[in-house]
Amino acid sequence: MSERTVVLDHVQVQRKLQRIAHQLHEENHAEQGIVLVGIAPRGMALAQRLAALLGPIADLEVELVELKLDKDRPLEAAVKLSVPLDGLRGRTVVLVDDVLMSGRTLMHAAAHLVSVPLKRLLTVVLVDRRHRSYPIRADIVGLTLSTTTQEHISVELGRKDAVYLD
Repeated sequence: MSERTVVLDHVQVQRKLQRIAHQLHEENHAEQGIVLVGIAPRGMALAQRLAALLGPIADLEVELVELKLDKDRPLEAAVKLSVPLDGLRGRTVVLVDDVLMSGRTLMHAAAHLVSVPLKRLLTVVLVDRRHRSYPIRADIVGLTLSTTTQEHISVELGRKDAVYLD
């Protein structure tokens, strides 16, 4: 087994999330509320953390929504939202995931969300690997990391958060 390299330790992950929360506040200061849509499982965990961080710094109503899709075969299984899709109509939506590599997951999730007219769609990722195969980018990024396609990024969220390069 190859050795894991710590890319972000717990304190660094917390700093990145705090900065992302401030950027979200700056981008949406004129809004009354936003919808954080987390791509399950880790994108949802990040969305929950961001919602908690936005509470003390922003006068925004934050709604959390979970989005589930098959990350390996997104066209073969239906995308599932924890709320009716029509409930997002005319709202500012922030799509959150842990790692952006090819863009496939983010692209399919975004395509599902824009099937209703949104006021605005922002994308947020903790780590952007910049190996795009799909025409999508993250609007807010915690860390941009150049890697080879053979390397793997692991985001572990729990009592001790960390991002590893395998």
